[in-house]
Amino acid sequence: MPENTPLSDEERSELEKLRAEKAARDKAQEAARERAELERLKAEKAAREKDAAEQRRIAEAREKGRQLMEPDDDDLRMPKGQKIVIAAIVVAAAMSFLAMALG
Repeated sequence: MPENTPLSDEERSELEKLRAEKAARDKAQEAARERAELERLKAEKAAREKDAAEQRRIAEAREKGRQLMEPDDDDLRMPKGQKIVIAAIVVAAAMSFLAMALG
């Protein structure tokens, strides 16, 4: 077939059909890429939020521990944590003395 001859109506309709199929495939591929990108971005956001929540939880736990074991700058009283540790040592020592005295 020579290259310069115009397309017949049948060939033209087949060409249009093939172009429409190609456009539909391209559109489906683009939609799949966009869905994959959306899922990836959602996963990244969830990971960032999870990491930020973990960092906040760690910071809160550290602050709570610091408040338990360290006195405030203007407070000369002993912190609760130190009182608990000292009381536990005193109780353990008293029990060991009683055990030696009775045993």
